[in-house]
Formats: sequence, C-alpha cells, structure tokens
Amino acid sequence: MMMNLFSIFDPMTSMEYSMNWISLLLNLLFLPFMYWFIPSRWNMMFFLILKKLIVEFKMLLNFKKNLMNLLILLSVFLMIMFSNLLCMFPYIFSSSSHLIYSMSLSMILWISMILFGWIINTNHMFCHLVPQGTPVVLMSFMVIIETISNLIRPGTLAVRLSANMIAGHLLMTLISSTGNSLGLMLLFIMILIQSILVILELSVAVIQAYVFSILSTLYSAESM
Repeated sequence: MMMNLFSIFDPMTSMEYSMNWISLLLNLLFLPFMYWFIPSRWNMMFFLILKKLIVEFKMLLNFKKNLMNLLILLSVFLMIMFSNLLCMFPYIFSSSSHLIYSMSLSMILWISMILFGWIINTNHMFCHLVPQGTPVVLMSFMVIIETISNLIRPGTLAVRLSANMIAGHLLMTLISSTGNSLGLMLLFIMILIQSILVILELSVAVIQAYVFSILSTLYSAESM
C-alpha cells in the first residue's frame, strides 16, 4: 500500500536497494527490431520519424562540421522517448520523472557545448553575450542577462522534462485513487477521462523528447 502520493516515484519503493534504475536497460529491447530483414509498419514509421528529425536538425545546426552531433542528438531523443513511453506501462519505474535522470543528460550536453564553445570559438561565444543591435547603454546589462540565461539552461531542460512527466502521472494517480468510492456512472466517466489522459501522456512523452533534443540542438548551434 502506498504511504503517500509520491511513493510511486520513489526508487526505493519496491526493493531494499535502488534496483529500479535497471528499467533504463529496457530501451535496448527496441534495438533488435531495427535489424529485421523485412521491416514492419512500425519500423517504417520509426524510420520516417528519424528522417524528419534529421532534416530538421540539419536546418538548425547549419554548419557541416556540427552535423556530427546528429548521432548524439538522435540518440538522446530516442533514449528519452523510449524511457517516457515505458513509464506508461504499469509497474515500470518512471525514470524520466526524476531530476537525477534529466539533469544528468542536460548537464553532460551543456558542459560539453560550453567547453567546446569557449575553448574553440571564444570570440564567437563573446559575441553571443551582446545581441546584435543592442544599445551601448544596455550592453553591460545584456551581458549579465545572457550569462545568467546560459547558466540556467541545463536546469530548465531538466525541470521541463521531469515536471511534465511527473504532472501527468500524478494526475492519473489522483483520479484513479477515487475509483473505489464512485458509482457506476461516475466510474464510467473516470475511465473515459483516464483514457483521454493516457492518450495525452503518450503524446507528451514524444513531445518532451522532441523539445529536449531540439533545444539541445539550438544550444549546440550557438557554440559553433
């Protein structure tokens, strides 16, 4: 029995040790489907999504020397998307709703981009601190604002992903917890609402993976 509402997100809920993080390895189960001789409809849809993402990432990266980041960004998208989708199944640990998961991804990407930008393209990074057309009086103020915005980028990436994933799970848990005390008509309405929420959460799972990867792509383009 759950002690509180947030116990569903506790890594120590089901076992004495935090073994629930092994659920991240479930993403590897999707890989064998890539190597079938005769691709299924799911494979065709999957590759169609990847092609669309590659085209859009190329437009944002804009530099040929930066296109090597496509592999990393697509891997991040797939990892987050599969993790989010797996969280929708019962009794599977929701790893993407934890800040330690999203912050680890965002910090690694952000630190690597910042180090590359300031070491290789120092003058280019200094130019980004003062947007084009800024009045001379506001230049020092804009440097402070741009510096703060650069520093909080990994936090905003991580919080955006975790907050959106945990919000839907909490809402579904709150609604389903009232099922035992409802009548037949209200129970039918609750099941209908839960079905709509499941569809919404499935779309949110894909959208949040896209938002995370597309913002990482924009940050990568700025460091080149």
